[in-house]
Formats: sequence, C-alpha cells, structure tokens
Amino acid sequence: MNPRDEHLATRRAAGLFDFSFMGLYEFSGTAALERLQTRRILDLEPGQVVYTLLLNDDGSVFNDATVWYMDHDRWWLFTGRRSDFEWISPRANARDRSGEYAILALQGPVSGIILSRLVGEEIVRQLKYFRFVESDRLLIARLGYSGELGYELLVPAGEAHRLRQALLEAGRDEGLCECGFPAADSLRIESGYVLFDREIDGRANPRELGLEWLVSASRMRFPFSRRLVGLEIVDRPAREDLPVAHVTSECFSPTLERRIALGFAAPDAIPGCSVLVADGRTARVARLPFYDSGRRLPSGAPL
Repeated sequence: MNPRDEHLATRRAAGLFDFSFMGLYEFSGTAALERLQTRRILDLEPGQVVYTLLLNDDGSVFNDATVWYMDHDRWWLFTGRRSDFEWISPRANARDRSGEYAILALQGPVSGIILSRLVGEEIVRQLKYFRFVESDRLLIARLGYSGELGYELLVPAGEAHRLRQALLEAGRDEGLCECGFPAADSLRIESGYVLFDREIDGRANPRELGLEWLVSASRMRFPFSRRLVGLEIVDRPAREDLPVAHVTSECFSPTLERRIALGFAAPDAIPGCSVLVADGRTARVARLPFYDSGRRLPSGAPL
C-alpha cells in the first residue's frame, strides 16, 4: 500500500507500525528520574505511564518521552531516539536497554478487537489509557501516536517476527495494514503531535509548544515569543504584509483532503487569521488538533 492508503486504513480499521528504533532507558529509584524530566512521578502506581519532557538547561525542550513505572524502584523511560543516551548519561545514572525489545504499535478503531484475539477480551476491556500490563511475556501499553485507540506492544527483540505474524493473522479480516513512517507522520500531524527535529527544534520551550502543562514545577516560567499552531495551506500567493509563520511539518491530509501543517506563529495568531509561510504561500491558522478536536478517541471504549 502507499502512505495514503496506510493512513486511511489506520483511521478506518487498524495499522501496524514498527517503533523498535526507539530509545529505552532503565532507572533505579525516583531521584535521578525526577530531576531528569518534568513530571511528578512519586504518586504513580506500577503499570502507569506518563507523557513528559526532557529540558535543556535553558528551559528549551530537548525531547519528549514517556515514563513507565515497572515495579518497586524500577522505571523505564522511552524516547524517539537511541542517541538520546548521550544527553541522558551525564545527567542521570541510567541503563541503556535500547534494542532489547521489539516495539510494535497497533493503532486504529478496531485495534482492541484485534488485540483481544491474542490476549483475551478481559485484558483489553480493563486496560485504561496510559496504563500497561504484562501477559505471557508480552507488555501491552494503551498508548499511541495516531490520535486513535491504540496499543504499543513490547516483546524481546528475537520474538518480533512471531508477534508481527500473530497480529497480522488476527487482523486479516479486520482490514489491518502494515504501515511505514510516512503514514505515521501524517497521522500525528493531523492529531497535532510534536516530533523531535521538527517542532522540538532545540529552541522551543514547553509554553511555545503548548506543553507547559507537562511541567510540574509551577515556579518555572518560559518566554513566549511564538507558539505552535495548526496551518491550513491556501493555494494562492500571500500578501507581503501578512504576519509570517514558520512551517515545521507539512502533509496532504488523507482524512481532511487538504494540505495542512504544524508551525510557529506569533502568540496573538488566532484561528482563522491569514499568515505568510516561507515559500510565499498563504496559510490560515487552525485549531489543534485537526482531527478529533476533543481527543476522545484514544481513551474511548476499546470493544
């Protein structure tokens, strides 16, 4: 399939993505991990996941991440790059476990149905958003990067092929499609999710990214010279007197059937106003996310 068909299959049925490239770092105890990232984790329960940020010394976002509370004093931190260990290791004592596990993401409206054929309906019904369980050497987290109901599934790396084939067989009659990064990228743009080296550009701070709510230390203050917005690209030349917006990610949206983007504009840019993007095109500022404006689908009923 092409990326457009993979994208639509995920929106309408289910898509299977391989995220095994991610970085995985293990921590013992909470002290180092509390200092390293922006969320308060002392009140978490085993089996709980939180979305968080890693900040540079100047308050800019180095990367986003998820923290998983495994058991007792054992914690996992996932980021989108294995090279992040070079940034983490001088700041905290962590064990690099990247590559030990295969990470397959099952995303889409029927992902719960497909998963239930492997692990049973009871596990799927009981698993809440941003929680994980272990079932027969399979770690199942209810997470995703698509804006849909979805799961991230972890097995030892040597068992990746077995898991992939089992999922494809379970989803064969449900429209499950294997998908690549271009489809993952357009899905996350529609859903307003940020990506390292794009929106997380090494300069943006949590407030500019609309992620200040992830910073537990309320005493922290961040400058606000620009903010992340949605952009709908208009097929006409822009007037030179329009305010300028900087596009960070762009795609043709298969769901909305128009060209959309994420980018930075002035703090006072409001939905509906026109802006000039770097190549001379016009764009209209739009509310984020473009898709599922209430962000209800990921936490909806799985079956």
